[in-house]
Amino acid sequence: MKKIAVFASGNGSNAENIIKYFEHNNTAIVDIVLTNNTTAKVIDRAKSLGVEVMVFSRNDFYSTAKVIEKLKTRKIDLLVLAGFMWLVPSSLIQEYPSKIINIHPALLPKYGGKGMYGDFVHQAVSAAKEVQTGITIHYVNDKYDEGAIIAQKRVDILPGENPDTIADKVH
Repeated sequence: MKKIAVFASGNGSNAENIIKYFEHNNTAIVDIVLTNNTTAKVIDRAKSLGVEVMVFSRNDFYSTAKVIEKLKTRKIDLLVLAGFMWLVPSSLIQEYPSKIINIHPALLPKYGGKGMYGDFVHQAVSAAKEVQTGITIHYVNDKYDEGAIIAQKRVDILPGENPDTIADKVH
């Protein structure tokens, strides 16, 4: 069975859905959730589902091997970024080549890059009067949202929809 580590920085709804999806699946399991935010709702969501949580600091992530050591100790096979806000350091990318994926709430290459996350994405999509949006799942490289695209799922935006209704549709 493959072991997944989910990285999240906030609410954790995507992390929760991923955990629940693999609860009854014998091919993979979410083994740990990692967060950089001590007050993130994802902590309670993961713990309530019986998944271990590791909270780490900026120093832990960028200047030490603490996160990599934890992943190696738990024999993690795949890393999934689900609402994780920091750029992944090259040391982690080198340790897990082609084994880190990100879920981005827009159809890349549009609305990607530094600062393009969560509601900021949906606000930009709405302001541009797009008729479609969606999600992109892509491999992570050393730049925000520029890794090779694995899959995209589109949703139509109807006249009069606002950033909140767009976000609900994308979720």
